[in-house]
Amino acid sequence: MKIRGRLARNAIAVVAIAGATAFALAGCTTSGTPTPTTAKGGTVTVATVNDFTSFNYNTPDGNLDTNGFVSYMTTGGFYYVDPKFKVIYDKSFGTLTKTSDSPLTVKYTLKKGLKWSDGKPITADDMALTWAISTGFYDSGTTDDNGDVTSGTNYFSTAGSTVALNGPSFPVISDDDLSMTMKYSDPYVDYAIFSPISQPAHVVAEKAGLKSAADLTALLKKLPKGDPAKPAAADPTLQKAAEFVNTGYDVTAMPTDKSLLVSSGPMVVSDFVPTQSLTLVKNKYYTGDHESKVDKIVLRNIPDANAQVSALANGEVDVINPQASADTLTALKSTSAKVIVGSQASYDHLDLSFNAPVFQDAKVREAFLKTIPRQQILDAIVTPVDPKAKVLDSEQFLPQQSGYADSVKGNGSSAYDKVDIEGAKTLLAGATPTIKLMYNTNNPNRVDEFQAIQASATKAGFKIVDAGSPDWSKKLGDGTYDAVLFGWINPGYGYAGVPQIWSTDGGGNYNAYKGTDKLALSTQSILDTKKIDPILQKMDKQAFDDAYGLPLFQLPGITGVTSRITGVDTYFAGQTGPFWNFWEWTVKGK
Repeated sequence: MKIRGRLARNAIAVVAIAGATAFALAGCTTSGTPTPTTAKGGTVTVATVNDFTSFNYNTPDGNLDTNGFVSYMTTGGFYYVDPKFKVIYDKSFGTLTKTSDSPLTVKYTLKKGLKWSDGKPITADDMALTWAISTGFYDSGTTDDNGDVTSGTNYFSTAGSTVALNGPSFPVISDDDLSMTMKYSDPYVDYAIFSPISQPAHVVAEKAGLKSAADLTALLKKLPKGDPAKPAAADPTLQKAAEFVNTGYDVTAMPTDKSLLVSSGPMVVSDFVPTQSLTLVKNKYYTGDHESKVDKIVLRNIPDANAQVSALANGEVDVINPQASADTLTALKSTSAKVIVGSQASYDHLDLSFNAPVFQDAKVREAFLKTIPRQQILDAIVTPVDPKAKVLDSEQFLPQQSGYADSVKGNGSSAYDKVDIEGAKTLLAGATPTIKLMYNTNNPNRVDEFQAIQASATKAGFKIVDAGSPDWSKKLGDGTYDAVLFGWINPGYGYAGVPQIWSTDGGGNYNAYKGTDKLALSTQSILDTKKIDPILQKMDKQAFDDAYGLPLFQLPGITGVTSRITGVDTYFAGQTGPFWNFWEWTVKGK
């Protein structure tokens, strides 16, 4: 299942949610078998739905779940999140301290002695680079409705929003090169979950023609803040650095350039066979608390859920996290694997492109949404797994959140409770609009969604063109389709995802929607999070008023684990899935 979203800890993104509930079902085990001893070492093989495409998960094109899993295991950070979405700080990597409320000032300090997987020290130069990437500090570009720069220069491309992180000045770097003190222009709701480590500065510096990470920091320090009103000439060295960060980590084969593999986390990539597998081994220079107990983790690319179950039953993989369906759950329960089920912190949705000619007329948007058979889609895909599941009626909340019920009461979603073909025909007044609907052709659920929508919308006079593609994620926002089906998976904590999706310049706003700009941006400077729900509720209503699209359903989740693996015991609803505690995995009976 391809899910858009972010888990990268240097900029938590995607719609803010409080965390989904999860429950476990004990799997069947073979009786009479002695319990093997557990030892360090060994290999754990995990099935993944999507192929690996980039060593930089933080760009719009690289923002894919499998890339995120690899990033999580190969990137050190100041914290991680447990299954209850509690933020747990990792002092073995670094600490953060708020030193001032006005202006908000935070000091990020790395633990002394940390090294990248090539043996180079991890320093504040690396944090300064991540700050530059994440904040958009140097950008002076003005963009059009398609997001294309019409004047000035935008350097780094990020899937998240840069608005709240963009401070007034370059941060202060300590003399020992281990601390970075950052001032924020405004209060920032997520300041405590900004983890300023991404790409290695010494590698990026070399690609930009500089001799060292310190030289890159010196360049960043002397360059002025970007000003769209008076854009300065682009700096060629920073452009080279940005071009490498933006696209240089994208791969279609195992890189011959080993600098792309440099890791700050517990694991490092050792092999990659496109469409087949990716292998990670222990980073010998890693000294933190999350050292892997196993020697090797292999990601096997198996898109089909039934094939994943078969691979688990045959011992080809140890852990699967397939797309949930009744057939998958039944098949899993027939194996000796432990089965863990729950609700994902994610949802499927239909988005309409506001720059598509066919949807310039609000009546056409509303008419199309009236034809969407949401209950039929739920009954076909989700109800067999979770009989209590209901159609999702909010773009901002999931049912487990306290703000969901209040938002649904007043957001206008009730207008789309049932399919209304006659109402759609009335709005169309004899017109027969053509709509190119994109979706992931490799995802059975999305295929079913498309077919149901096509059959229903045709009854109202719409001509639904099949724009499905296995490469749909690369086409998001490219103007080649009118509507798209896909899913957002949420971190389960933080609010940076609000402007990512719901502001004009957000890295995840693929449909050129502008109706919630001010509201979305306002969430970022509110430190009292109790005041954010009312804003999200206003945004929810605005989206339905504008016929933005429709939420479909919250995704159920299933994890299957063979008896030879320990440590995969609790369903994790967020973006990291079963990988959330990979350092605790062990292999029995080595």
